[in-house]
Amino acid sequence: MTLLCLTGLTKSFGGLMAVNEVSFDVPEGAVVGLIGPNGAGKTTVFNLITGNHRADRGTVLFEGTDITRWRTHRIVKLGIARTFQTIRLFQNLSVLENVLAGCHCRMRSGPAAAMLRTPGARREEKAALERALAELAFVGLAGQEMQLAKNLSYGSQRLLEIARALATEPKLVILDEPAGGMNEQETAALIGTIGRIRQRGITTLLIEHDMALVMKACERIVVLEYGSRIAEGTPEAVQGDPRVIEAYLGTED
Repeated sequence: MTLLCLTGLTKSFGGLMAVNEVSFDVPEGAVVGLIGPNGAGKTTVFNLITGNHRADRGTVLFEGTDITRWRTHRIVKLGIARTFQTIRLFQNLSVLENVLAGCHCRMRSGPAAAMLRTPGARREEKAALERALAELAFVGLAGQEMQLAKNLSYGSQRLLEIARALATEPKLVILDEPAGGMNEQETAALIGTIGRIRQRGITTLLIEHDMALVMKACERIVVLEYGSRIAEGTPEAVQGDPRVIEAYLGTED
């Protein structure tokens, strides 16, 4: 079953065509990689999916619903969460508070109920705390709950962003260069985390420049160059595609 379907997605900034008629599907339960040289339009595609940018043309369907012009908060509630190429944490809040912020989109109690400490509000707060602690343990940050986010290593901040995304209870998690700033050991652990996210029934779409990670973690890869899709297929097929090799390595004159 197709979870996410992009059709003819196009976006320009002034005279620059960032994304040009990009179409591809993400099957439910899959791990799909979106790769390409710097400036290929990968993050712009993510921003179009998640409502951070509006498409000039084309459609984004999620579970058959057209979300092309939805606002970001509605897209999160529908079941799409993401991390960012440039880390966007609440740096002066604790690790635990950052993940609790992700839980907020699923809480139903309003400000009045929270202030009055109604039984329903207390139950939601307890459930949110349990979920936040579970997600921190899931990504390997158990025991660091009370640290300020800014005091974590860069690699651990990446993991904290993933925990916050998972706390929104997504059906699709979008990871923008999750291995950025990680050492070899951390990257190997991240591959395992992505596999365990899939075991939870959560679909993953990721951008990553670490080709070893992409080849190990992804079952399907989409390749962009200059805003256009130039290849799509299994890791093995994409790795040997002449167009992909040319995009990354160039050709001799």
